[in-house]
Amino acid sequence: MSSKPNLSIIIPVHNEKENILELYEEIYNTLSLPHLIENTYEIIFIDDGSTDSTFEEIKKIKNSKVKVVRFQRNYGKAAALSCGFKRSKGDIVITLDGDLQDDPKEIPRFIEKLKKYDMVSGWKNKRQDPISKTLPSKIFNRLTRSITGVKIHDFNCGYKAYNSYVVKNITVYGELHRYIPALVYWKGYTVGEIEVEHHPRIHGDSKYGVERLLKGFLDLITVTFLMIYNKRPLHVFGGIGILLGLSGVIMSVYLMVLWVTGLKIGDRPLLMLGILLTVTGAQFISLGLIGELITNSRNNDDYIIKYDSYELENGR
Repeated sequence: MSSKPNLSIIIPVHNEKENILELYEEIYNTLSLPHLIENTYEIIFIDDGSTDSTFEEIKKIKNSKVKVVRFQRNYGKAAALSCGFKRSKGDIVITLDGDLQDDPKEIPRFIEKLKKYDMVSGWKNKRQDPISKTLPSKIFNRLTRSITGVKIHDFNCGYKAYNSYVVKNITVYGELHRYIPALVYWKGYTVGEIEVEHHPRIHGDSKYGVERLLKGFLDLITVTFLMIYNKRPLHVFGGIGILLGLSGVIMSVYLMVLWVTGLKIGDRPLLMLGILLTVTGAQFISLGLIGELITNSRNNDDYIIKYDSYELENGR
Protein backbone atom coordinates (compact mmCIF):
# COMPACT_ATOMS: atom_id res chain seq x y z
CA MET A 1 0.00 0.00 0.00
CA SER A 2 1.39 3.40 -1.01
CA SER A 3 1.70 6.09 1.65
CA LYS A 4 -0.53 9.11 1.50
CA PRO A 5 1.29 12.03 -0.19
CA ASN A 6 1.45 15.35 1.60
CA LEU A 7 1.85 17.34 -1.62
CA SER A 8 -0.35 17.16 -4.72
CA ILE A 9 0.60 19.02 -7.89
CA ILE A 10 -2.22 19.43 -10.40
CA ILE A 11 -1.40 20.36 -13.99
CA PRO A 12 -4.23 20.92 -16.52
CA VAL A 13 -2.89 20.52 -20.06
CA HIS A 14 -4.34 20.90 -23.53
CA ASN A 15 -2.16 20.30 -26.60
CA GLU A 16 1.15 20.79 -24.77
CA LYS A 17 3.11 17.84 -26.19
CA GLU A 18 6.36 19.82 -26.52
CA ASN A 19 6.29 20.90 -22.87
CA ILE A 20 5.30 17.80 -20.91
CA LEU A 21 8.63 16.04 -20.40
CA GLU A 22 10.60 19.21 -19.78
CA LEU A 23 8.03 20.40 -17.26
CA TYR A 24 8.11 17.08 -15.45
CA GLU A 25 11.92 17.17 -15.25
CA GLU A 26 11.83 20.66 -13.74
CA ILE A 27 9.23 19.63 -11.16
CA TYR A 28 11.10 16.44 -10.31
CA ASN A 29 14.38 18.31 -9.84
CA THR A 30 12.68 20.87 -7.59
CA LEU A 31 11.01 18.22 -5.44
CA SER A 32 14.34 16.38 -5.12
CA LEU A 33 15.95 19.29 -3.27
CA PRO A 34 17.27 18.28 0.19
CA HIS A 35 14.96 20.59 2.16
CA LEU A 36 11.94 19.11 0.39
CA ILE A 37 12.96 15.47 0.81
CA GLU A 38 10.30 14.96 3.49
CA ASN A 39 7.57 15.90 1.06
CA THR A 40 6.04 12.80 -0.44
CA TYR A 41 4.18 13.94 -3.52
CA GLU A 42 1.93 13.09 -6.43
CA ILE A 43 1.75 14.82 -9.80
CA ILE A 44 -1.66 14.76 -11.46
CA PHE A 45 -1.85 15.65 -15.14
CA ILE A 46 -5.36 16.41 -16.41
CA ASP A 47 -5.37 16.03 -20.19
CA ASP A 48 -8.23 18.29 -21.20
CA GLY A 49 -9.13 16.61 -24.49
CA SER A 50 -5.81 17.17 -26.27
CA THR A 51 -5.82 16.42 -29.99
CA ASP A 52 -2.06 16.04 -30.27
CA SER A 53 0.23 13.52 -28.55
CA THR A 54 0.07 15.15 -25.11
CA PHE A 55 -1.39 12.03 -23.49
CA GLU A 56 1.28 9.80 -25.05
CA GLU A 57 4.01 12.13 -23.77
CA ILE A 58 2.64 11.90 -20.23
CA LYS A 59 2.54 8.11 -20.46
CA LYS A 60 6.27 8.12 -21.23
CA ILE A 61 7.02 9.33 -17.69
CA LYS A 62 8.21 6.36 -15.64
CA ASN A 63 7.26 7.44 -12.16
CA SER A 64 4.53 5.81 -10.08
CA LYS A 65 3.86 9.17 -8.42
CA VAL A 66 2.67 10.60 -11.73
CA LYS A 67 -1.05 10.15 -12.41
CA VAL A 68 -2.96 11.12 -15.53
CA VAL A 69 -6.66 11.68 -16.21
CA ARG A 70 -7.73 12.03 -19.82
CA PHE A 71 -10.99 13.79 -20.72
CA GLN A 72 -13.13 12.56 -23.60
CA ARG A 73 -13.12 16.08 -25.04
CA ASN A 74 -12.07 19.59 -24.14
CA TYR A 75 -14.16 20.67 -21.13
CA GLY A 76 -12.14 23.70 -20.06
CA LYS A 77 -9.73 24.60 -17.30
CA ALA A 78 -12.35 24.81 -14.55
CA ALA A 79 -13.44 21.21 -15.18
CA ALA A 80 -9.81 20.07 -15.22
CA LEU A 81 -9.08 21.77 -11.90
CA SER A 82 -12.27 20.42 -10.34
CA CYS A 83 -11.29 16.91 -11.40
CA GLY A 84 -7.79 17.36 -9.99
CA PHE A 85 -9.11 18.74 -6.70
CA LYS A 86 -11.35 15.72 -6.21
CA ARG A 87 -8.51 13.28 -6.86
CA SER A 88 -5.81 15.05 -4.87
CA LYS A 89 -4.70 13.34 -1.66
CA GLY A 90 -2.04 15.71 -0.40
CA ASP A 91 -2.34 18.06 2.56
CA ILE A 92 -1.03 20.78 0.25
CA VAL A 93 -2.33 21.23 -3.29
CA ILE A 94 -0.46 23.24 -5.92
CA THR A 95 -1.76 24.06 -9.40
CA LEU A 96 0.33 25.32 -12.29
CA ASP A 97 -0.05 25.57 -16.05
CA GLY A 98 1.56 23.12 -18.44
CA ASP A 99 3.09 25.65 -20.83
CA LEU A 100 6.44 26.08 -19.00
CA GLN A 101 5.65 29.73 -18.23
CA ASP A 102 5.25 28.88 -14.53
CA ASP A 103 8.57 28.03 -12.86
CA PRO A 104 8.46 24.91 -10.61
CA LYS A 105 11.32 26.40 -8.58
CA GLU A 106 8.68 28.60 -6.92
CA ILE A 107 7.05 25.58 -5.23
CA PRO A 108 9.09 25.84 -1.98
CA ARG A 109 8.13 29.51 -1.66
CA PHE A 110 4.45 28.65 -2.06
CA ILE A 111 4.73 25.96 0.63
CA GLU A 112 6.41 28.38 3.02
CA LYS A 113 3.86 31.15 2.39
CA LEU A 114 1.01 28.67 2.87
CA LYS A 115 1.91 28.46 6.56
CA LYS A 116 0.32 31.90 6.98
CA TYR A 117 -2.69 31.58 4.66
CA ASP A 118 -5.30 29.05 3.61
CA MET A 119 -4.55 29.80 -0.03
CA VAL A 120 -1.71 31.57 -1.84
CA SER A 121 -2.10 32.96 -5.35
CA GLY A 122 0.74 33.76 -7.74
CA TRP A 123 1.29 37.24 -9.13
CA LYS A 124 2.91 37.53 -12.56
CA ASN A 125 4.13 41.07 -11.97
CA LYS A 126 6.62 40.99 -14.85
CA ARG A 127 4.47 39.10 -17.30
CA GLN A 128 6.13 37.80 -20.47
CA ASP A 129 3.14 38.28 -22.76
CA PRO A 130 2.19 40.84 -25.46
CA ILE A 131 0.33 44.01 -24.48
CA SER A 132 -2.81 42.60 -26.13
CA LYS A 133 -2.97 40.23 -23.14
CA THR A 134 -1.37 42.25 -20.36
CA LEU A 135 -3.45 45.45 -20.73
CA PRO A 136 -6.88 43.73 -20.67
CA SER A 137 -5.62 41.60 -17.79
CA LYS A 138 -4.76 44.68 -15.72
CA ILE A 139 -8.22 46.15 -16.33
CA PHE A 140 -9.86 42.83 -15.50
CA ASN A 141 -7.88 42.40 -12.28
CA ARG A 142 -8.59 45.94 -11.08
CA LEU A 143 -12.33 45.53 -11.73
CA THR A 144 -12.42 42.14 -10.04
CA ARG A 145 -10.45 43.41 -7.05
CA SER A 146 -12.88 46.29 -6.50
CA ILE A 147 -16.01 44.12 -6.83
CA THR A 148 -14.93 41.04 -4.87
CA GLY A 149 -12.95 42.77 -2.14
CA VAL A 150 -10.01 40.36 -2.53
CA LYS A 151 -6.84 42.47 -2.43
CA ILE A 152 -4.58 40.55 -4.79
CA HIS A 153 -3.09 41.67 -8.10
CA ASP A 154 -3.52 38.65 -10.36
CA PHE A 155 -6.72 36.61 -10.22
CA ASN A 156 -6.11 34.67 -13.41
CA CYS A 157 -2.66 33.30 -12.57
CA GLY A 158 -2.87 29.51 -12.68
CA TYR A 159 0.00 29.13 -10.21
CA LYS A 160 -1.67 28.70 -6.81
CA ALA A 161 -1.27 26.76 -3.57
CA TYR A 162 -3.98 25.56 -1.21
CA ASN A 163 -4.37 23.69 2.00
CA SER A 164 -6.36 20.59 1.11
CA TYR A 165 -9.42 21.54 3.15
CA VAL A 166 -9.86 24.57 0.89
CA VAL A 167 -10.13 22.68 -2.41
CA LYS A 168 -12.53 20.19 -0.83
CA ASN A 169 -14.92 22.99 0.11
CA ILE A 170 -15.14 24.99 -3.12
CA THR A 171 -16.99 24.20 -6.34
CA VAL A 172 -15.39 25.22 -9.64
CA TYR A 173 -17.27 24.92 -12.92
CA GLY A 174 -17.85 26.75 -16.19
CA GLU A 175 -15.19 29.46 -16.37
CA LEU A 176 -15.05 30.18 -12.64
CA HIS A 177 -11.39 29.15 -12.34
CA ARG A 178 -10.58 32.85 -12.83
CA TYR A 179 -12.36 33.64 -9.58
CA ILE A 180 -11.06 30.91 -7.29
CA PRO A 181 -9.49 33.50 -4.92
CA ALA A 182 -12.91 35.18 -4.61
CA LEU A 183 -14.68 31.85 -4.04
CA VAL A 184 -12.12 30.95 -1.37
CA TYR A 185 -12.33 34.38 0.27
CA TRP A 186 -16.13 34.29 0.40
CA LYS A 187 -15.95 30.91 2.11
CA GLY A 188 -14.14 32.61 4.97
CA TYR A 189 -10.60 31.50 4.17
CA THR A 190 -7.52 33.73 4.07
CA VAL A 191 -5.92 34.50 0.71
CA GLY A 192 -2.29 35.51 0.30
CA GLU A 193 -0.15 36.34 -2.71
CA ILE A 194 3.47 35.99 -3.81
CA GLU A 195 5.20 37.43 -6.84
CA VAL A 196 6.33 34.67 -9.20
CA GLU A 197 8.67 34.56 -12.15
CA HIS A 198 6.91 34.27 -15.50
CA HIS A 199 8.70 32.85 -18.54
CA PRO A 200 7.84 33.53 -22.19
CA ARG A 201 6.14 30.69 -24.02
CA ILE A 202 8.63 28.70 -26.10
CA HIS A 203 6.58 25.81 -27.46
CA GLY A 204 3.00 25.78 -28.71
CA ASP A 205 0.41 28.51 -28.82
CA SER A 206 -1.70 30.22 -26.19
CA LYS A 207 -5.11 28.61 -25.72
CA TYR A 208 -6.81 31.86 -24.75
CA GLY A 209 -8.17 34.46 -27.14
CA VAL A 210 -9.93 37.80 -26.99
CA GLU A 211 -13.27 36.10 -26.34
CA ARG A 212 -12.16 35.30 -22.80
CA LEU A 213 -12.61 38.98 -21.87
CA LEU A 214 -16.35 38.78 -22.49
CA LYS A 215 -16.53 35.41 -20.74
CA GLY A 216 -14.56 36.80 -17.84
CA PHE A 217 -16.94 39.74 -17.39
CA LEU A 218 -20.02 37.51 -17.56
CA ASP A 219 -18.45 35.12 -15.07
CA LEU A 220 -17.74 38.04 -12.73
CA ILE A 221 -21.47 38.80 -12.72
CA THR A 222 -22.21 35.11 -12.17
CA VAL A 223 -19.85 34.60 -9.26
CA THR A 224 -20.94 37.85 -7.57
CA PHE A 225 -24.59 36.86 -7.85
CA LEU A 226 -23.97 33.32 -6.63
CA MET A 227 -21.99 34.35 -3.58
CA ILE A 228 -24.18 37.28 -2.51
CA TYR A 229 -27.68 36.13 -3.47
CA ASN A 230 -27.36 32.34 -3.65
CA LYS A 231 -29.39 31.84 -0.48
CA ARG A 232 -31.71 34.83 -0.89
CA PRO A 233 -32.80 35.18 -4.52
CA LEU A 234 -35.88 37.20 -3.53
CA HIS A 235 -33.59 40.01 -2.40
CA VAL A 236 -32.35 40.67 -5.92
CA PHE A 237 -35.41 39.72 -7.99
CA GLY A 238 -37.82 41.18 -5.44
CA GLY A 239 -35.89 44.44 -5.30
CA ILE A 240 -36.03 44.83 -9.08
CA GLY A 241 -39.69 43.79 -9.08
CA ILE A 242 -40.67 46.33 -6.43
CA LEU A 243 -38.83 49.12 -8.26
CA LEU A 244 -40.51 48.32 -11.59
CA GLY A 245 -43.90 47.56 -10.11
CA LEU A 246 -43.95 50.70 -7.95
CA SER A 247 -43.05 52.82 -10.98
CA GLY A 248 -45.90 51.25 -12.92
CA VAL A 249 -48.38 51.81 -10.09
CA ILE A 250 -47.39 55.49 -9.77
CA MET A 251 -47.90 55.99 -13.51
CA SER A 252 -51.25 54.22 -13.36
CA VAL A 253 -52.45 56.29 -10.38
CA TYR A 254 -51.40 59.48 -12.16
CA LEU A 255 -53.37 58.51 -15.25
CA MET A 256 -56.37 57.51 -13.17
CA VAL A 257 -56.44 60.98 -11.61
CA LEU A 258 -56.40 62.49 -15.11
CA TRP A 259 -59.23 60.17 -16.17
CA VAL A 260 -61.33 61.18 -13.15
CA THR A 261 -60.91 64.83 -14.10
CA GLY A 262 -62.30 64.08 -17.54
CA LEU A 263 -59.16 63.77 -19.66
CA LYS A 264 -58.74 60.99 -22.22
CA ILE A 265 -55.96 58.53 -21.34
CA GLY A 266 -56.66 55.61 -23.71
CA ASP A 267 -54.27 56.84 -26.39
CA ARG A 268 -51.42 57.75 -24.06
CA PRO A 269 -48.19 55.68 -24.31
CA LEU A 270 -47.75 56.24 -20.57
CA LEU A 271 -50.75 53.96 -19.95
CA MET A 272 -49.14 51.04 -21.74
CA LEU A 273 -45.82 51.70 -20.02
CA GLY A 274 -47.47 51.77 -16.59
CA ILE A 275 -49.25 48.46 -17.24
CA LEU A 276 -46.06 46.89 -18.61
CA LEU A 277 -43.99 47.95 -15.59
CA THR A 278 -46.62 46.70 -13.14
CA VAL A 279 -46.87 43.30 -14.79
CA THR A 280 -43.10 42.98 -15.18
CA GLY A 281 -42.60 43.90 -11.54
CA ALA A 282 -45.07 41.21 -10.46
CA GLN A 283 -43.21 38.68 -12.62
CA PHE A 284 -39.85 39.54 -11.04
CA ILE A 285 -41.28 39.16 -7.54
CA SER A 286 -42.82 35.82 -8.53
CA LEU A 287 -39.46 34.70 -9.93
CA GLY A 288 -37.80 35.60 -6.62
CA LEU A 289 -40.41 33.63 -4.66
CA ILE A 290 -39.89 30.60 -6.90
CA GLY A 291 -36.16 30.93 -6.31
CA GLU A 292 -36.76 30.97 -2.55
CA LEU A 293 -38.87 27.79 -2.82
CA ILE A 294 -36.11 26.04 -4.76
CA THR A 295 -33.44 27.24 -2.35
CA ASN A 296 -35.33 26.08 0.72
CA SER A 297 -36.10 22.69 -0.82
CA ARG A 298 -32.38 21.91 -0.99
CA ASN A 299 -29.92 21.11 1.76
CA ASN A 300 -28.94 24.56 2.98
CA ASP A 301 -26.06 23.45 5.20
CA ASP A 302 -23.33 25.11 3.17
CA TYR A 303 -21.38 26.31 6.21
CA ILE A 304 -17.87 25.09 6.98
CA ILE A 305 -17.00 24.03 10.55
CA LYS A 306 -13.48 24.85 11.68
CA TYR A 307 -13.79 23.55 15.26
CA ASP A 308 -16.53 21.53 16.97
CA SER A 309 -16.20 20.60 20.65
CA TYR A 310 -19.28 18.38 20.33
CA GLU A 311 -17.48 16.17 17.83
CA LEU A 312 -14.42 16.01 20.09
CA GLU A 313 -16.45 15.06 23.16
CA ASN A 314 -18.13 12.24 21.29
CA GLY A 315 -14.90 10.93 19.83
CA ARG A 316 -15.78 11.62 16.21
